Amino acid sequence: MTDPLLRIEDLRVEIAGRGRTVHALDGVDLDLAPGESLGVVGESGCGKTMTALSVLGLLPPGGRITGGRILFDGTDLAAAPEQVLRDIRGNSVGMVFQDPMTSLNPTLTIGAQVAEPLLLHRRPSRAEAWAKAEEMLRLVGMPRPAERLRSYPHQLSGGMRQRVAIAMALVCEPRLLIADEPTTALDVTTQHQILELVDELRARLGMAMILVTHDLGVIARRVDRVAVMYGGRIAERAPVRPLFATPRHRYTQALLAALPERALAGARPPAGIPGLPPSLLTRPTGCRFAPRCAHATDLCRAAEPELTDDLHETPPAGTAHAFACFHPAAPAPDTGPAAEVPARPPATATLRAPSAPPVRTEEPLLRLADVSKSYPLHGGPFGRRRPGTRQAAEVSAVAGVSLTVRRGETFGIVGESGCGKSTLGRMAVGLEAPSGGAVHFAGRDLADLTRRELRTHRRDVQLMFQDSATSMDPRMRVGAVLREPLVIQRIGDRAEQRRRIAGLLDDVGLPRGAVDRYPHEFSGGQRQRLGLARALALAPSLVVADEPVSALDVSVQAQILQLMRELQREKGLSYLFISHDLAVVRHLADSVGVMYLGKLVETGPAERVFTRPLHPYTQGLLRAGSGALAGEAPSAAAPPSGCRFRTRCPIAKAVCATTEPPPAEPDSAGHRVACHLL
Repeated sequence: MTDPLLRIEDLRVEIAGRGRTVHALDGVDLDLAPGESLGVVGESGCGKTMTALSVLGLLPPGGRITGGRILFDGTDLAAAPEQVLRDIRGNSVGMVFQDPMTSLNPTLTIGAQVAEPLLLHRRPSRAEAWAKAEEMLRLVGMPRPAERLRSYPHQLSGGMRQRVAIAMALVCEPRLLIADEPTTALDVTTQHQILELVDELRARLGMAMILVTHDLGVIARRVDRVAVMYGGRIAERAPVRPLFATPRHRYTQALLAALPERALAGARPPAGIPGLPPSLLTRPTGCRFAPRCAHATDLCRAAEPELTDDLHETPPAGTAHAFACFHPAAPAPDTGPAAEVPARPPATATLRAPSAPPVRTEEPLLRLADVSKSYPLHGGPFGRRRPGTRQAAEVSAVAGVSLTVRRGETFGIVGESGCGKSTLGRMAVGLEAPSGGAVHFAGRDLADLTRRELRTHRRDVQLMFQDSATSMDPRMRVGAVLREPLVIQRIGDRAEQRRRIAGLLDDVGLPRGAVDRYPHEFSGGQRQRLGLARALALAPSLVVADEPVSALDVSVQAQILQLMRELQREKGLSYLFISHDLAVVRHLADSVGVMYLGKLVETGPAERVFTRPLHPYTQGLLRAGSGALAGEAPSAAAPPSGCRFRTRCPIAKAVCATTEPPPAEPDSAGHRVACHLL
């Protein structure tokens, strides 16, 4: 066997701060051969990112390695001095961080940032470094790379920024690439492009790779082996095919059951995992998953299982299927590709209605009538047009969208990043005024409401933000965050407000003692529950949920979706659910609208749109895992004439360039499509 490029032996990491110590990693063992790809998966807080950061010596303040070794090409990085680590970072080991916007310097051009690792480690001339930077941008598929060298991060889309981050990590052609959640918040087409790009570059450069993610669906076809982490330890480790076909650890089973793709394939709702991962402030006694496991026994609660195979021997970290479980699932024969996670919901799958569906009526609650939203585009830091430039006068974010949300209905909006979904949601709640058209709520045009009536309207419509962490004031305790809308709307006295807050916490499954804690003291899933509680504080009729589960673990995602369904049945809520995750929208929505570059190109009942998509863009989204959609969407500052999708459409004709297709209803099922070629 080839000697490992990277070997992690019994790694232990502690993080000290504020009078307490978190045992982040407690005996992690991993091997990685040259050219091999390893996926590291698990819920937030299980130790995935901490393992990756330990390799590069980038632990957070208070973090330190207290035991074990990290051998990279024979060098123990756990004991190496800082100068050795500096020589390795970005040179022999490259890293792609989760959020490219925060990992890129907003004050430096793209060219300067991509060239920086070369200048530090290889010391070429500045001209050579910039030429290599342009070559890397071209290699990662960046449109017009020579122009992008002079751009700044904020001028690029999310997919482009992720390509820049990959170019920075690969510019020195490292032997190992660590990618930490590189596609978490990207839409399905950009996600596919980025993962295909990483696969291609890894094969071309002969790199090994560690792909860190909480989404098992992402790694199903991207890695050779998988390590499942839980509570700072390895719970299961196996080649990717056996792990997906016959997961042995009960935690791995639960993660797979929570995937929306598998839930749709089995015509059932995603199954959340009850409870939360251990806090790791103390070393748990027994199996760390026992408090959440339906198969746990007294043995599981008293002793900690070792990572072994079926013969109860500690296997090598290469090809063996190892698991740390006293009561593993029974092994089953490999059933082939059908056992893998579907890349997208299958076109022939049917949706099973919930056991107690919410009560819906035909009465329109929200109606958008030909709404448009444009933003002025100016140059310079103070809004002045730069001399000698030819810039567009405005950006067309939303262009002539009409839709209706009925009482008790969930209307899903899907599309790629930058298509106008969030702008549409902000207009629906009244945070943005449309440039054209009208927004009607309960039969009233929002533009006609008086100031007093608009105050009442804000009680009936609430927005659930995508990033729950930044949507709450970090200086306010949770009790004050939830009480604030009640105070503004002058609802009840202090005692009644406290009772309502306690009821809200009960509704979203959080302890009443949460009122005394700050938002940062909660996990991502708990903060999203708080965001839902705040949206429900005024008992609204409509909740606009803007990407509410895009960055959550699949288990927490399943819990939030189930909770939203239950609250809809109990309170008669309507949802405008905005997401780029097709499987999530398909599970939750009754009706669906597909947006592209500010336009609704297809609308209709969810089951019909997903099983019989008619627009070429919708068909491409559903097959995005196979590369059906190529290239970047055009700029909203200069949208194509006629059909906006024609520049990426495989069947476009001459009429598509000259005439905008009107929405048409090919049947009587309420399924409307804007396409000339149907």
